[in-house]
Amino acid sequence: MRSYQLLNRASISRDALTRRLFLQRASAVALLPAAGRSIGATEVKHKVALIGCGGRAGTHRDEFKKIAEIAWVCDPDKQRLAQFEKETGAKGTTDLRRILDDKEIQAVVISTPDHWHAPAAIMACNAGKHVYVEKPCSHNFVEGAKLLEAARKNNVVVQHGTQSRSNRLVVDAIQMIKEGAIGDVLMAKAWNVQRRANIGKSAPSAVPEHVDYDTWVGPASFIPYQENRFHYSWHWWHNFGTGDIGNDGAHEIDIARWGLGVEGFPTSAAAIGGKYYFDDDQQFPDHATCVFEWPGDGQVGHRRQLMFEMRIWSKNYPYNCDCGIEFHGTRGMLMVSKRGKLMLWSEDNKVVEDPKPKEVIALPSSHQADFLQSIETGKRPSADIEIGHHSTALIHLANIAVRTGVQLAFDPKTQSITNDVQANAMLGRSYREQGHWSIPR
Repeated sequence: MRSYQLLNRASISRDALTRRLFLQRASAVALLPAAGRSIGATEVKHKVALIGCGGRAGTHRDEFKKIAEIAWVCDPDKQRLAQFEKETGAKGTTDLRRILDDKEIQAVVISTPDHWHAPAAIMACNAGKHVYVEKPCSHNFVEGAKLLEAARKNNVVVQHGTQSRSNRLVVDAIQMIKEGAIGDVLMAKAWNVQRRANIGKSAPSAVPEHVDYDTWVGPASFIPYQENRFHYSWHWWHNFGTGDIGNDGAHEIDIARWGLGVEGFPTSAAAIGGKYYFDDDQQFPDHATCVFEWPGDGQVGHRRQLMFEMRIWSKNYPYNCDCGIEFHGTRGMLMVSKRGKLMLWSEDNKVVEDPKPKEVIALPSSHQADFLQSIETGKRPSADIEIGHHSTALIHLANIAVRTGVQLAFDPKTQSITNDVQANAMLGRSYREQGHWSIPR
């Protein structure tokens, strides 16, 4: 029997408990987050490594310190690396291959720029490591498919960083939808509205002495260092990021697809947008409206539509929430935001007071705990990589549609765009001309 956080096997006397009571306690413990295995009175924690030491990695550092041993940290920025070494007491490296060669490391947490997500995760899967990969799980559609394949081939757990899948309020909202609170959901509308910063206009310059820039670029096409396409600003460059559709939009798109109840990929994707506000070097749009459709079997009532709206130049939010999702059903409407707001309307547009699901789904203490519990139990995590890939595919299709101006016809069977050769080519990417050891094969 494996033990979980808050319960040490040594603390239970088998002589003092009846077999029935012991099994009851064991069943209750199974709902708690996994922290490792107990051998006698000594708890052996999972050894994990943090790959990437930027802002998002700070949350992972704090959460995994509670439930695991952080044995390695990795970043090509030696200043960030040194800070994480100090805060975790872990060994540090700028080369993730050292971590993958360490047989004692059971899991890695990837919080790098987008262009490294899938290459690093695929390498980790092939090394037999379990993976927690930040959203979006891939820089492009083809890499996402390769990551899913690597996870299944190597029989490892891969958790996607869409942590709303472990959020109490969001899980309750989705459960109410499943219970029929608003009838059949035909449409979901998600939004991400905020005022982002102007990244300015810049030019290539000398690489800071503390940065291994060649490693930072990794498998991507090599372009010179430029300050406003490095830390965080990389989000807005085609070579490294996926724009804010793939950044903050990844969460709302995932929740919308979840509540809509659709499986697999849409057959149609359209998006219009561009730079409406920022006169700077950003390559991705600051404004976009994206629409996706799942036809079902073609019968009336079986089609589903998902709409995503992004405005990163505005401070005026629907429901006073910068992000959220409306679900429109045949018998009402539900709105949920990970900012802590949940509202339900009846079919005649009356507000339902204090909405709650009939069944409350048990949840671990965090998305990170769900990941470790999945490793312990062998179950799929709440944001399994197949879920992550299907949601992230919408991000890639939306970005392609904006860039090409084409309404895309997508064939889920061949996983290709069938009505535009240029758009279909953009499902993948170009890597370094001279090659790189991390390029997915």
